[in-house]
Amino acid sequence: MTKTCPCGSGKSFAQCCEPIINGQTKALTAEALMRSRYSAYATGAISHIMTSCVQDDSIDEQATTDWSKKADWQGLKILRTEKGQPGDSSGLVEFVASYIMDGMKEEHHETANFVQKDQCWLYESGSIKTETVVRATPKVGRNDPCPCGSGKKFKNCCA
Repeated sequence: MTKTCPCGSGKSFAQCCEPIINGQTKALTAEALMRSRYSAYATGAISHIMTSCVQDDSIDEQATTDWSKKADWQGLKILRTEKGQPGDSSGLVEFVASYIMDGMKEEHHETANFVQKDQCWLYESGSIKTETVVRATPKVGRNDPCPCGSGKKFKNCCA
């Protein structure tokens, strides 16, 4: 049975990201490198994560390994790309990586910057997009009546 690539390309892992992760081929575009990095997280190939970065010693290999192992990787969505083609020297890929950790569905939304050095794409930096959570209902104060309808103060009931 052919294993589908974790990056969501629809291709088999052997035809998509595996040759890049194993060093048999180079990523031809910044997006291809991004997809291979996601697949490396999903398959635990942390050495690819480490070697596909501009070396600046800011990546914690143990934390990266722990995140890779603890997460149940659900999918990658590429939102946009700018440049990052074979003739470019830089590129940008905005993506959302979905995963489940500790029973909670999480999303890592990042705009990643890539550079091409010696015909090899490398991850340079990224900025994580955070989303502010807005309450749908007003916050219940500890001395307010409990919303469950018991008639007790919230702090003595469901708090």
